[in-house]
Amino acid sequence: LAQERLPPRRRARPALAPPLRSRRDRSLGAMASQGATLQNYNNELVKSIEDLREKREEVNRQILKEEEDKAKIQKELSILTDRMQKLNESLVRKTQARNEYDKTIQETEAAYMKILESSQTLLHVLKRETVNLSKKKGSAE
Repeated sequence: LAQERLPPRRRARPALAPPLRSRRDRSLGAMASQGATLQNYNNELVKSIEDLREKREEVNRQILKEEEDKAKIQKELSILTDRMQKLNESLVRKTQARNEYDKTIQETEAAYMKILESSQTLLHVLKRETVNLSKKKGSAE
């Protein structure tokens, strides 16, 4: 019989086990891992605090701006309040003066009407007397 040639068999190598580490080595490794985790937490915490500080500064800038606006408006309001008070005082004085003018005008018009009535009466009397005198003069002739 002919012998077939088979490819040589490879021997399976035994899997290498990880080198044995001492308890101390494992503890140091765990501590290093925990240290890295703590460092990550620390970095995140610092970043969060920085973000909060930036937000606080933005709000603080807004507060300062609004306080500045408020002070400006209060000053304007004070100026306008003073101006309104002066206008009100002026209006009171001018209204009193206008009322005095109205009173003087009414009294003057009333007196003028009396003068007109008296003039009309006087003219009427004068005409009547002129007619009476003319009649007397005419009858005396």
